[in-house]
Amino acid sequence: MSTTDHAWMALALQLARKGLYSTHPNPRVGCVIVKDGELVGEGWHARTGEPHAEVHALRQAGERARGATAYVTLEPCSHHGRTPPCAEALVNAGVARVVAAMQDPNPQVAGRGLERLRSAGIEVSSGVLETDARALNVGFIKRMESGLPYLRAKLAMSLDGRTAMASGESQWITGAAARSEVQRLRAQSSLVLTGADTVLMDNARLTVRAAELGLDEEMTALAMQRPPLRVLVDGQLRVPLDTPFFQAGPALVASTRSDQAETYRAAGHELLTLVGDAGHVDLLALLRELGVRGANEVLLEAGPRLAGAFAALGLIDEYQLFVAANFLGSAARPLLDLPLERMSEARELQIKDIRAVGDDWKVIAVPAS
Repeated sequence: MSTTDHAWMALALQLARKGLYSTHPNPRVGCVIVKDGELVGEGWHARTGEPHAEVHALRQAGERARGATAYVTLEPCSHHGRTPPCAEALVNAGVARVVAAMQDPNPQVAGRGLERLRSAGIEVSSGVLETDARALNVGFIKRMESGLPYLRAKLAMSLDGRTAMASGESQWITGAAARSEVQRLRAQSSLVLTGADTVLMDNARLTVRAAELGLDEEMTALAMQRPPLRVLVDGQLRVPLDTPFFQAGPALVASTRSDQAETYRAAGHELLTLVGDAGHVDLLALLRELGVRGANEVLLEAGPRLAGAFAALGLIDEYQLFVAANFLGSAARPLLDLPLERMSEARELQIKDIRAVGDDWKVIAVPAS
């Protein structure tokens, strides 16, 4: 691969990122078409059911696509879904070469798109900026490979690792810049997952607020057209239906009870019964169900009990920690309810990024294993 290939693929990835808030449950994909060193077409996938990136780029290129090179961030699809196969569109357009960042993990594609191109005499290359391409679609890839969505835990804490006062008071630990960052995390997620304690203590709605996104007009519009589903873990149905959470729109409630299903349905919500050990909601079964429903990325915004339960089961893929420059004291609530007794039980993390967000700090970490 040449440096030129890397440069054009970097542009395709930049286009793909425009779909960060809107492509669910599809992957984010960008495409550029180049002929004689000149950009002749570009496109990105914006919404499910609409044309894929390759189609937009081919339409812009027109006849100039013949004999050109197409750079695409994900292997062109080879099957008929809501839209025709992109591999066929590239063949029909007469492109001479296709460079893909990575193979599609979708079993319906999984190399078939690249093989269709080769069989038509098109030169095919794969693996250009693959690490960046995988990072852009980490949730889609995990769901295709394991059936589970990618679970991010958003946690806000003081410098002494506390998340709320003993009374439950927690608004606001961090500043406006950090809260805007959280709004963008919500917007890019397929759904936001929370627990009864958080909703009851904070009167939380867990919605995306356009004014706090800090995005341009185009991206804000895309984000608000596809708000994430809100999922509440409420084993004993403690949260009343007249709370702000339920008044903010349809929600999915995971519980150990099924006797109120019709009541929730009549109010515009869905009750999902998942009984696990010790009478608690089966969290692994919940994630499996969310994966079946097409969830790629799940944002967990919960208190120490629910966040600790997910952590104890090893279900959290990534921690997004927002750290405020204050102390809440030893009586305040911990980050996670995760009782460990020995150093050998410590949960090791690998820090991926640390940066300032306004007056606070953001730490991104993943389980070391």
